[in-house]
Amino acid sequence: MRWSIPNILTVLRLLAAPGVAVMFLYFARPLADWFALTLFILAAITDYFDGYLARLWKQESKFGAMMDPIADKAMVVIAIMVLTGYSGMNPWLILPATVILFREVFVSGLREFLGAKAGLLQVTKLAKWKTTAQMVAIAVLFLGTGLEYLNGVKMHGMTPDQYLDAVSAGLADPVRACGKRDCASLAGDVGLVLMWLAAVLTAITGLDYFRKSLPHLKDDT
Repeated sequence: MRWSIPNILTVLRLLAAPGVAVMFLYFARPLADWFALTLFILAAITDYFDGYLARLWKQESKFGAMMDPIADKAMVVIAIMVLTGYSGMNPWLILPATVILFREVFVSGLREFLGAKAGLLQVTKLAKWKTTAQMVAIAVLFLGTGLEYLNGVKMHGMTPDQYLDAVSAGLADPVRACGKRDCASLAGDVGLVLMWLAAVLTAITGLDYFRKSLPHLKDDT
């Protein structure tokens, strides 16, 4: 494999995927939310530039073609896992998240089964819009979780530092500052709407991919 800039960007995006979760391990909230948001946005930007630069500089490679969708899926899956946990397992988030995760697993398994034939199924523009919608929704939701954490802390009549002290003393929940609707932020609400939109696009593209694969799934007679 040649270490071209597009390939390096793809690998960095792949490494950034678990980094989003690691932010919540090493940093207190809401800093963890802001760092995760920043890392996710930077990684999402590389999703555009690695492909653009590869085409511009004629550096397209099999490695990049393989790793690019893997990096995208790793980013989305890990980010959704983190968001559902820190949103208090909100069912309005879990439902679209389930659709997205099911589609990604189903299509990945279908591609593995098809093997070389999977390359015959062209990626549609709608599939690219699906990925964009997922990443925008996730970025907005990270902003929402950070703001909702601050809203929850404020409802406790504390500053973030005071709340951390309360958590250390076992007097407050270390995961969620608030489970009430009053903690909701505009960013969180917008993020949920965008996540549902992304889930609809994801389902449509998954059904389209399955429909196109049907001729390759017929038994030989």
